[in-house]
Amino acid sequence: MCGRFVDPNLRGTSFEISQTRLHPFPRRYNIKPTQDVLVITTDAPEGEMARWWLVPSWHKGDLRDWKATTFNARIEDAASKPTFRGPWRYGRCLIPAGGYYEWTGEKGHKQPHFISSAGNDDTLWFAGLVSRWNDMLTCTIVTRPANASVADIHTRMPVILNADERDAWLAGSDDPEIGAGAQLRHHPVARFGTASDGPELIDPTAA
Repeated sequence: MCGRFVDPNLRGTSFEISQTRLHPFPRRYNIKPTQDVLVITTDAPEGEMARWWLVPSWHKGDLRDWKATTFNARIEDAASKPTFRGPWRYGRCLIPAGGYYEWTGEKGHKQPHFISSAGNDDTLWFAGLVSRWNDMLTCTIVTRPANASVADIHTRMPVILNADERDAWLAGSDDPEIGAGAQLRHHPVARFGTASDGPELIDPTAA
């Protein structure tokens, strides 16, 4: 799963102006589910903000009544799940990130690790799904079985797309192997709390 990630640094890219306009507050290093994140869709290629915890359009109650854990969707079965079926067909998006975190170890002694790109592009482009519930745009990060670059710390990883795969994903690709070749690196970082933030969170430390 992917439960915490870092804002991307889009300076010097075609999305720099969009990020400055949509997300002018300081770069965040501890983004949590239910916070707003930048998403890119075919309808909004310049980007827009969405709440990271998908709520399907057919949900009839209040926001607090939606109890399902829907900040991640499994690529293996998202197309057939009632919550994700509609977004899978009509709500493809990209969620740019500067990296994400996973934890290893026993409860009470969890060790966080920061995972980032091992390639030329510092931005990780997560495959995502969006759903508009009432007037609120919501989203989820699509995950897949971990590849060899991160399998030693977690069994799953976000679907991370290269340039060709990004276009294919937005066009509705059903390829179950999309994003499987992402090259990542990781290092242990100091333990931090839910309210912690700042660039020091991603600094390497001894495990």
